Amino acid sequence: MGTTGTYLAVFLSNKSSPRWRAWYAMSEEERRATDEVGLAAVKAWDEAHKDDIVYMGGPLGPTKRTSEAGIADVVNELTVFVVVRAPSHEAAARMFEGHPHFTIFPCDCVEVMPLLAGPEEG
Repeated sequence: MGTTGTYLAVFLSNKSSPRWRAWYAMSEEERRATDEVGLAAVKAWDEAHKDDIVYMGGPLGPTKRTSEAGIADVVNELTVFVVVRAPSHEAAARMFEGHPHFTIFPCDCVEVMPLLAGPEEG
């Protein structure tokens, strides 16, 4: 890799946490208003980082786990993902400080990890 690495950022969210319980307790009107503010903030974050976003990713849906035991429906905390470029792991993580997914929406955090091989290397 050159001076800029590629990083996977995965937002995590425990759907039974107090933050989610508060989200579900909102009225439809409150939730719609929060969505409006939050989506505008996410759009602004995307625009501010457009040169660093390699793949926009998006929300993640229900999960199926395949193992030796077969296929099963499972619940995990993976919520949203995006792939970014940054000069360091630290810089990639700092890109997400104050992100709307956990300052406005009820996600808990984002975990950022380097992709060890890109498409051109694999």
